[in-house]
Amino acid sequence: MSDALINGLAGAGGGIIAQLLTYPLQTVNTRQQTERDPSKCTRTDGTLRQMYLVVKNEGWGRLYGGLKASLVGTAASQGVYYYFYQIFRDRAESAALARFRKGTGDGSVGILQSLLVAALAGCVNVLLTNPIWVVVARMQTHKKTRKETTAVDGLPAVLHPVPQPALVENSPYKTSQVVHELYNEAGFLGFWKGVVPTLIMVSNPAIQFMLYETLLKNLKKKRATNLKGADGLSALEIFFLGALAKLGATIATYPFLVVKARLQVRPKVENDKRRQYKGTLDAIRKMIKYEGAWVLYKGMSTKIVQSVFAAAVLFMVKEELVKAAHLVVTGGLSLGLVRPSKPKPSRLSR
Repeated sequence: MSDALINGLAGAGGGIIAQLLTYPLQTVNTRQQTERDPSKCTRTDGTLRQMYLVVKNEGWGRLYGGLKASLVGTAASQGVYYYFYQIFRDRAESAALARFRKGTGDGSVGILQSLLVAALAGCVNVLLTNPIWVVVARMQTHKKTRKETTAVDGLPAVLHPVPQPALVENSPYKTSQVVHELYNEAGFLGFWKGVVPTLIMVSNPAIQFMLYETLLKNLKKKRATNLKGADGLSALEIFFLGALAKLGATIATYPFLVVKARLQVRPKVENDKRRQYKGTLDAIRKMIKYEGAWVLYKGMSTKIVQSVFAAAVLFMVKEELVKAAHLVVTGGLSLGLVRPSKPKPSRLSR
């Protein structure tokens, strides 16, 4: 089994576990990003308060709206990302070693090369999996509503002694309904709504991996170890390295995440031109003009908590799965237990 496939499967497994643990926060964050009525989503409402309101008004199930589609998207995204990341990483490392043999460089992949590798893998991931995330965004923002009040026995419902009425679902709700609605609304290209800011958001995992591998390299250098990858580090250390890397990346790129969510969800008021966006730049212009510049950071505190924790869990689980897979498949050879006779320059984590 190739390292690329091992890393792809491990990334998918880590992503699924992280998704299950943090999905309610994702749902609340998507609603914060796309809510355009200040009276319903103010800056004073905390994450826990908004989670409580969702549960109170719509039930526990709404915190997990679109979970099945999201798990498919997570497995696909993480699998595709880590698979192509490893392929591009291997080529970058081979090139670095070739330069080292010619007397140029130290044989390791530099920061800019790490950034390029992560960006290329991210672009492939976005183009292949964007349709899944459009569907997930719409399902996360789908809300239960109350029926219009009606007359009962000749009296207005508000005067009738029987409580009126129960919460009911409004379409779309099922994945198939969302897919059908999206296709009727914008055709095949509708499944790539928000792809431009999403491609720009590729810088998020690129920055994340650059920071992660820089932190990892520095930590290993302090310990004077040349073990491959994250070998020699505990799961808790990997957890904190992943958390710090994701924190920096999220703060830098959050506005594009808000724009992406706005482009992917369906406007509540179809004929309101202020809420209809022709593209990324038009969305940014209208959001700032009608809602203020602060809207580009709407829900960021929730996203930081969710993404940092999810990334930390993902890195920790992925590295442990990779180590286990290497032990099973290669009997420990690729874990550095058997050293080559000639010294090789240290290599960054995969």
